[in-house]
Amino acid sequence: MTRPDTHRTASLRRATSESTVELNLDLDGTGVARIDTTVPFFDHLLTAFAKHSLTDLTVRASGDTQIDAHHTVEDVAIVLGDALREALGDKSGISRYGDALVPLDEALAQAVVDLSGRPYLVHDGEPAGYEFHLIGGHFTGSLVRHTFEAIAFHSAMTLHVRVLSGRDPHHIAEAEYKAFARAFRQAKALDPLVSGIPSTKGAL
Repeated sequence: MTRPDTHRTASLRRATSESTVELNLDLDGTGVARIDTTVPFFDHLLTAFAKHSLTDLTVRASGDTQIDAHHTVEDVAIVLGDALREALGDKSGISRYGDALVPLDEALAQAVVDLSGRPYLVHDGEPAGYEFHLIGGHFTGSLVRHTFEAIAFHSAMTLHVRVLSGRDPHHIAEAEYKAFARAFRQAKALDPLVSGIPSTKGAL
């Protein structure tokens, strides 16, 4: 399928007393990422999302990371969700659904996306105690689920993420994000067989 003449893009800024986030994305890009959230492991996850979803993504963020990375990470995820929703527009011609199973060494994760207009997250399978792991010195395991919650709610997507196996916290988080990226890549894709909005209700 040929690329659309007009790319689906969004540029958003969010500023609070806890963080400032500037984000630009192009859903019809090639996966170019320019990420600086001041939380290195989250930069790594967002770079993986951009690369494997073929979304060009630029993020510049700063915040009160001397307290905790939570505020900055959460606010970036909120803005990313808002931007995905804006860039998708009325969702005319999209595939809507995506499903991906992604390994990273011993870790295996599955993600299923429905660009439904109904925000919902089902997330399970992370090992007991995973939420307490500190990854890369800044990022706790609990933030993986939390970022998916923010993205799903603000983009109005239904998202299921399951960890099927895994031991290394880094590998588990990265497999989850790559699976999400690959599923989203399928769901956002423009399908030449789809006429209009892929819903019997006529709106998503």
